Order: sequence, then structure tokens, then C-alpha cells
Amino acid sequence: MGRKVTVATCALNQWALDFEGNLQRILKSIEIAKHKGARYRLGPELEICGYGCWDHYYESDTLLHSLQVLAALLESPVTQDIICDVGMPVMHRNVRYNCRVIFLNRRILLIRPKMALANEGNYRELRWFTPWSRTRQTEEYFLPRMIQDLTKQETVPFGDAVLATWDTCIGSEICEELWTPHSPHVDMGLDGVEIFTNASGSHHVLRKAHARVDLVTMATTKNGGIYLLANQKGCDGDRLYYDGCAMIAMNGSVFAQGSQFSLDDVEVLTATLDLEDVRSYRAEISSRNLAASRVSPYPRVKVDFALSCHEDVLLPLSDPVEWKYHSPAEEISLGPACWLWDFLRRSRQAGFFLPLSGGVDSAATACLVYSMCRQVCEAVKNGNQEVLADVRAIVNQTSYTPQDPRELCGRVLTTCYMASENSSRETCDRAKELAQQVGSHHIGLNIDPAVKAVMGIFSLVTGKRPLFAVQGGSSRENLALQNVQARIRMVVAYLFAQLSLWSRGTQGGLLVLGSANVDESLLGYLTKYDCSSADINPIGGISKSDLRTFVQFCVERFQLSALQSILAAPATAELEPLANGQVSQTDEVMFFVIFSECHLHIDQSVLGKETSALLLALCGRLPSPGSPVPVPKRSCKLSSSADSLSLHEVSVFPAQEDMGMTYAELSVYGRLRKMAKTGPYSMFCRLLNMWGDTWTPRQVADKVKRFFSKYSLNRHKMTTLTPAYHAENYSPDDNRFDLRPFLYNTGWPWQFRCIDNQVLQLERTEPQDLDGVD
Repeated sequence: MGRKVTVATCALNQWALDFEGNLQRILKSIEIAKHKGARYRLGPELEICGYGCWDHYYESDTLLHSLQVLAALLESPVTQDIICDVGMPVMHRNVRYNCRVIFLNRRILLIRPKMALANEGNYRELRWFTPWSRTRQTEEYFLPRMIQDLTKQETVPFGDAVLATWDTCIGSEICEELWTPHSPHVDMGLDGVEIFTNASGSHHVLRKAHARVDLVTMATTKNGGIYLLANQKGCDGDRLYYDGCAMIAMNGSVFAQGSQFSLDDVEVLTATLDLEDVRSYRAEISSRNLAASRVSPYPRVKVDFALSCHEDVLLPLSDPVEWKYHSPAEEISLGPACWLWDFLRRSRQAGFFLPLSGGVDSAATACLVYSMCRQVCEAVKNGNQEVLADVRAIVNQTSYTPQDPRELCGRVLTTCYMASENSSRETCDRAKELAQQVGSHHIGLNIDPAVKAVMGIFSLVTGKRPLFAVQGGSSRENLALQNVQARIRMVVAYLFAQLSLWSRGTQGGLLVLGSANVDESLLGYLTKYDCSSADINPIGGISKSDLRTFVQFCVERFQLSALQSILAAPATAELEPLANGQVSQTDEVMFFVIFSECHLHIDQSVLGKETSALLLALCGRLPSPGSPVPVPKRSCKLSSSADSLSLHEVSVFPAQEDMGMTYAELSVYGRLRKMAKTGPYSMFCRLLNMWGDTWTPRQVADKVKRFFSKYSLNRHKMTTLTPAYHAENYSPDDNRFDLRPFLYNTGWPWQFRCIDNQVLQLERTEPQDLDGVD
């Protein structure tokens, strides 16, 4: 009967400018597709050169080598008797286009340029390419001589057209075009196109998969048809991880789902579907048929080929499947781990070096390496010969076969606890216990001799000896003494990364892993050139709240019980002297007090007996959370320790911990700043509605001003931020994603004055509860 078609799409782990490897992966995918009976194979966007070439697209070499790979594909017997749809840059009349090149049996059928370019967030396609703007029009493209010699064609169609085979009609979309308000598949479907293809270069963002799936299923729900989506997978040379999710859908249902995260370099999906199901589905949609009768036709390129066979009655059809989504914690456990694997094998290093502090962030990073080892062992167990070859090269043993993730982790991960006189026994023990459970090679050392040597040089030259604040030093001295410890840890980390394997009689060097989360980077709560400075950072695009959820997930999924005590402990940098052997410095606000016009505002109140008694004695009454209470007009500071507060005669200073805000608040600020595109005043207005039930307008204003002051003061640190896995759309990565100045007027005088004026207006128009206010 000739109405059942078998089509193939794929996810390929391509690598920018790795033309040889890219060619072999493309050929392998075509071979698998043919073996599964497919007669149409779709590949990812710009798969020949790799999507992430960036400014290499300007180079004539990139165009030349892409043509050479195309010639190799045309010439290969693997590509015979199947329509091949590949992606590459093409120059037409001295203009560079992001194109699909569709060919069959050594003849190019159509070169289809991208019409809507991605140019937001991490994407800069308009920097290198020009969109094709002539809808439903084609031109003649004069083939280079190396291609002419193979195809015996002088020119081929170039532009916005569709393919008409003997049995169906096929139309192409490229990545961003699916996300536009009026996607090409709408008009193509109305013009009788039954099979839509989309070649993507779409990277992973937490909680993004559902949007991609919804777009594909909705496209075929409204208009009917078969939709193939191909995507790149893996790390092709920078901060992004392309997360596969290749799929085949028809009439609103998914018939094939590809993996989102895996170590397989080549993944091919096929489905056998009945074209009559598309035609009968469309027959019942009268509104669609009315629109189809008025649509302008697409140019059709006739193809002497059929996707179906004459005798297909007994050919079994594919069944619909329900899409299975990962939880955010699962996404974190898989995506960054796969990214680490690609980085490790492609950098040809022997493993990772991780400063392990005993806190949540470095523990999460260790868990990601452990997750990577689990995936490697699983892939080898399932017969993945490429992974086996790669892991043997990494450990430099040709007969090695990994079976136990802990044993593999001991080979590829070195952890190090760098103690100082300000470190506590608790953090040391937590780091050691976690290292034992994941199996890493663990080192314990003390950096005090190096710190004292550096400070000795300073004292020798200046005749001055700086002191910590608790010893009577100024804030400048206090900060400098903290920073020198942090920076020495970075120097020690790189020394051990280079030579620790040498000292153990093993070849190779180690990649240094950073572990600053996205919220700390946003605020600049890190020391420039400390252990946040590393080769790569797998958690740098992940929020603190998501990291804690992930660590809890690891407790349950990986049975890493050491993580429970890490989760229960307060976050601390341990750069200031201990108080009676206990940590006195914590990152996040535990009990946060704001002084404003001699009124005390309690941000977080979980008041015990001693705390309540002190506040009652100080203020004359117990405050409710968020309400102003009077304080004596003398200067004072409140500090908290467990359930007690003490009163100190010092200058006016808010009783807060290092960051001055919670991680939850930081995530809100980050999303509003980047994703909602708010400046100080707009953020204040948004937060009035979000937090109006908890905080007064003046308190909200103080919070917004505090955030923007700290953010702008520390923005310069983003210029040296370690390349981090991109997982959140509010990442402050200065390199490519979040392009902003790094020298600000940190007082924001105009913006803050607008906020203050609005606060005064609100306070005049909305009477406040002023009982007890002096």
C-alpha cells in the first residue's frame, strides 16, 4: 500500500572543530538508522563542524573543512538509499548562513538556510550568521568544484522550500524556529507538509525539558503531522551541556523519546508511522482545512524516492509513549556529571582535584564526580566500547575495566581538606568521612605555615601586623587576613593538581574543580583567585536551594550517609578565628537585624527564652516578625549564638552574618535581575507585591538596596569566574551570558532615591502600626 514510513532522528555528542570525530559519529548514526529500516535521517544543528565554534565561524577554514566533510558523506556508501539531512555553515553570495544540506544518493536536493536565529542568553547566532528572510523563495546555489565533481550538479536550490517525495512531503525547521511566535511548521502544515524536521542545538537548563516537549506535541496537536527533533548532546567545548531529548511525535503524541543525559556519543531513534493517520487526523479539523485552502504554496523540490515500501501491510507500527521527566535533583546528578566526563576525556587529563571543605557546595561537587563514576561503570557494563577506551586512556591502563564506582573514584578524584588555625574539627571530620564514602584519594594538610610566611613578608616590609576583628583589628585587616588564607588554598590546589599524581608514581595532571554556587557568584560572596578560581566548576550555575535538594537526593540514591551531617551544619567559610573551638563565622543570615532610624526590624524570629528576655529588656516588648520595635538611641549591636543574644557597646551595625541575606532571597533577586530584567526600582516594586505580607515597604527597600550595593561592588569578580556548567537562566556569568559593566557607581543615587521617594509616599498614604514607636 505504501503509506507506512520509518524515519530516524538522533542525538550526537559532537565537538567543535573535531571534523574527523564529527564525521565518524554522523556516519555511525546513518548506519544505525538504515539498519533500523529508516529512509530519512535527521541530525543536529551544525553537526558537521559542531555547534559551539563561535568566532571560528568567521574563518574560511571552518567553511572549507565543512565542505570536505560533506564531500566525504556524499561519497560514502553508508549514505546511499537514505535521505540524509545534515547541518553545516554555508556561504552564499558572500553571506554566511546556518544551513541544512539534504542529499540522497550523491545528489544534493536542497540547502535550507535558517530563518530565525537564536540571539539571546548564551546564543549569539546573529554575530556569525544572517537569517534567510525570503519566505517561500529559493535561489540557485553554485556548488564548489569539489562538490560538483561528486554530485555532477552545477547548482542546487537554496532557500525556503520543501521536499516532495513519491509518497509524502517533508519540511525543515531549525532549532529557534520552533520557538518563534509563528513557526514555519504552521504554514508548511497548511500547505500539505506531513513530516516536519527540526535540527536543534539546544542546551540544558534545569526544568526546561517540558517546554521543548510541549512545543513539539502542540505543533502536531493543532496541525497534525509527524515531527522529528534532533539535538546535540554533551559538552562541545564550553560551559553548555546539550541535553539530547531527541524525539518523534505524531498528532500530539510522542512515539519515541531519546535520553536527556547519557555517555553514548551516538543515539538514534526510529519510529514507523502511518501517513494515513496524519491525513485522517487533519480531515476532522475544519478550521485547519479552511486555513489550508488559503495558504500560499511553498516551492517543492521533487525527489524520485519514497519513504514507504509497496508491501508494508505487515510492517508493525510504533506505539505512543509517555514522556518520562527527570526531577531537578536527578537532572543535577546526571547533567553536570556527563559534562565533567566530556571535559575529562577531551582534555586528556588524569582526573580531578577538589578542595573539600566539609560544606554543602564542595560536597555536592564530590557527589557529581561520584555520579560520573557510576555512569561510567554503568556504560561499560552495558558494552559501551568508547567509554571503556576513554577510561583506560584516563587511568593509563590498557587492560583496566571499571566495575565499582568507588574504586574508579579513587583513581580519578583527589580530594583535599586544607586546614588552618581557624578550621574546626567538625568540618575536617565531615570532609574525611565523605571522601571515604565516595572513595576519593583524600589528603589532609595545614596551610598555616604558608599563611604565616606570607604575612611575615608583609610585616617585614611594612612593620605592621594586621589583626582579625575579634582581636581588635579593622574591617580592612579582617578581610585581608581572610583573603590571604583563601588565596593560598588556590595556590596549594594547583600545586597538588600538577604534582600529586607524580608524587604517587602516576602519569598525568588533574583538573582543579571549583565549587561556588550561582547565588554566591551573583552576590560576589567569594574571594577573587581563591578556590573559586579553578579549571571548571560543575555547580556554578546551580542555586543553593537546588544543591541542598541534590545533596539530600544523594543521601537516598547513593547511600552517602556522611552528607546528612553536612546538610545539618551551618554554611561557613572558616576564615576567622574560632570561638572556644567552635565556628563563629557563618555565610547565611541566621538571626538578621536591621537598624533603620533607631528602629529594630526582626527579619527572622525563632525566639527562645534567653533571646526573648533580652529583647524584652532592650525594647520593652516582644516584637512580631517583620514589625518595627524601638531601641535605645545609643549605638549597639546584637549578635546571636545558639539561643542567646548579647549586647555590645559598638558603632551602629546590623547584626548579620557574612552575606547579609538568605540564599532563598538571593535566588529571588537573581531571577528578578536577569530573567525579569529589573533594575533596583523595578525590583523594589515587584518585591512590594511578593513580600508585602511579611515586610514593610521600608524593609523591602533596605533589602533591595543592600543587594544591589553588594552585587555592584563585587561585579568585577565575575570577569574571572571559573567556567561553570550552565544550569540557571539567572547565572551572572560575565563571559558570554550576562553582559554588564563591572565598574558601577555602587551608591545607585538616582535609583535609590526613586525607591526612597516611593517608600515615603507609601508611608504617607498607608498608616502604619506605630504603637510603641518613640
